[in-house]
Amino acid sequence: MTTRPTALVTGATAGIGAAFAKALAAGGYDLVLVARDRERLEKAATDLGATHSVLVADLATDDGCALVEQRLSDVDNPVDLLVNNAGIGLRGAFRSNGLEAELRQLDLNVRAVLRLTHAALGPMVERRRGAIVNVSSVAGFATTAPGSTYGATKSWVTAFSESVHLSVRLKGVRVMALCPGYVRTEFHERAGIDVGDRGGPMWLDADRLVATALADLRRGRTVSVPSVQYKAIVGLLRHAPRSLLNAVLTRSSRARD
Repeated sequence: MTTRPTALVTGATAGIGAAFAKALAAGGYDLVLVARDRERLEKAATDLGATHSVLVADLATDDGCALVEQRLSDVDNPVDLLVNNAGIGLRGAFRSNGLEAELRQLDLNVRAVLRLTHAALGPMVERRRGAIVNVSSVAGFATTAPGSTYGATKSWVTAFSESVHLSVRLKGVRVMALCPGYVRTEFHERAGIDVGDRGGPMWLDADRLVATALADLRRGRTVSVPSVQYKAIVGLLRHAPRSLLNAVLTRSSRARD
């Protein structure tokens, strides 16, 4: 009897996380769905058409992280794929945001990713198989929104993922940073950011994004940037002189702080 693989997805009730859950369930995975809202979690599990586990956890808190770490460390019920998707952005600039809001963003976007990755890696390395996808952003490749600290958190996620991947790739474990641009999800609405009608070529479909990400994971990619247009943007952000990018931002954008 073949055992079905298990995937744990954080932020699993909406957007990219929900798209991962749908794709992985269709691909034969048993799921552990993680989010703060029990009602939405249970509905998500029911909608997938199978019985999956749910964990109600606020990953911006120590208790929430500890609950998920415990599940990831369960050697009798191993997790084969961890998708660190939960994250938030802030509408204002650093100076105008309250410290509590900034710290919550840091805890969720950075600290939780570090903690859950650490918890998952031990059992994966011991079994010499497993994979971790950390959802980052194109915004992490360079300053694109003056005054925003969101890009700084995602820059850390990408660099962290690349570094950890290099340390475990010969042990049968893969770690990949997924770096999307604009995606049609609840993300901007929850952050109170007005982005208009979300139409046009720069807006990506979450299901297609996830299909590309999973294909890149199978190919062994360390960084996945879905869509040709965002690959071009990342190339520009990575290789253009920083002084030139800063000059363009200064002239074309109003400083957010």
